[in-house]
Amino acid sequence: MSNTTRAQLDLELRRLEKRIDELTASIERLKDENRALRQRHESFANERATLLHRNEQARTRVEAMIGRLKTLERGA
Repeated sequence: MSNTTRAQLDLELRRLEKRIDELTASIERLKDENRALRQRHESFANERATLLHRNEQARTRVEAMIGRLKTLERGA
């Protein structure tokens, strides 16, 4: 193998190694971002469940108040 061919192969290998390193770094960043997004999603899902529960409690209380008001109205 000539020196020119060897130098070209070495250059190409270094270029590929650099690209692999860049891709590996990108994969790690994406994994971190994905992990953070999953945590935010879980947090939002928990918050949504809490808000739905509180909304249901408020609706039940309002319906009870309306029932009491109707009872008072009929009694007056």
